[in-house]
Amino acid sequence: MNARTNSRPSKVETHSTTILAVRHRGQVALGGDGQVTYGNAILKSDTRKVRWILDKKMLIGFAGSTADAFSLLERFEAKAKNFPGNLPRAATELARDWRTDRILRKLEAMMIVVDADHSLLVTGQGDVVQPADGILGIGSGGNYAVAAARGLIRHSSLTAAEIVRESLKIASEIDIYTNDNIVVEEFGAPQTHS
Repeated sequence: MNARTNSRPSKVETHSTTILAVRHRGQVALGGDGQVTYGNAILKSDTRKVRWILDKKMLIGFAGSTADAFSLLERFEAKAKNFPGNLPRAATELARDWRTDRILRKLEAMMIVVDADHSLLVTGQGDVVQPADGILGIGSGGNYAVAAARGLIRHSSLTAAEIVRESLKIASEIDIYTNDNIVVEEFGAPQTHS
């Protein structure tokens, strides 16, 4: 008797990064590490996963498959141009397309998008989440970074950018898919005119 197996090659997991956003004392910072792994190998240690768009009016950080994330970044930028100054609407439109489009549904990535007024998590399940405490984390070390950021906000006088940097550093000491090659970008405190 000829036994035939129906086994498919197992999918190699790609782990890409930790991204953290912190809104604190009138400032917002978004940062990420640079590591991309494939299976149990590090492919790259200095990938930049935090990007400015729309003439530095918005920041995006992405985790997951790098190619998928870049595809989503392009689509989000197009939505943001269609709804200028309305980050929640652009994020909602992208999330709706991502959830309903047959091709987009296969993309494996998550995004955090921030501007001077909003911090939003956008997922492929159609979720657009704004955190109550101003802290968002995604990626393999996201929960570690969020926990560190909450502790630092409660018990230190650090700025938003310093909290992001220190929290990502702590995550890199715990999560094997996160490194300490950290990039942090920030919006400053709102300017007051006399």
